[in-house]
Amino acid sequence: MTRLVSLFRGINVGGHQAIRMDELKDLHESLGLKDVVTYIQSGNVVFTSDDADLAQLPRQIEDGFAQKFGFHVKVIVRTSAELRDIIANNPFQNQPMKEPKWVVVLFLATRPDSTALADLQKTYVGPEELYLIGQELYIYYPHGIGRSKLSLTLIEKKLKTIGTGRNWNTILQLQKLIQR
Repeated sequence: MTRLVSLFRGINVGGHQAIRMDELKDLHESLGLKDVVTYIQSGNVVFTSDDADLAQLPRQIEDGFAQKFGFHVKVIVRTSAELRDIIANNPFQNQPMKEPKWVVVLFLATRPDSTALADLQKTYVGPEELYLIGQELYIYYPHGIGRSKLSLTLIEKKLKTIGTGRNWNTILQLQKLIQR
């Protein structure tokens, strides 16, 4: 049995594509996933799976979602071990001047190539600090994400993959849920 988290991209943002969390929980349970718990309205679901093929799991959730709700969204899945590593690899920890509330991790669907971050940094020069570690992009927004000119569209175009972001506090809460 493996503990995992599914991170839905683009639901319940600005009142668009509104999905209730109890419906997401029901969806996961209908797919045979166990111990399902949701966290806040942004599409975070922690669950247990005994499915040996974890590579197919995001697609199964996406297909089930499309059947149930009538539109397609992307789902990124990480195991408890991967989430633990993401937390351990945070390049902004132990830096008292970096407020955790301004840290966002962009969970990427695929690993960008080795020049992708440099390409992004050539195109966009702003106050944000970016670190690509494995399949996650860590971003520090010194003035908050709402004021930033660094758009998800630009990031995805330059990294040639899609992603979904979560703030640091949400990631820590997901870690607590996954450890239950």
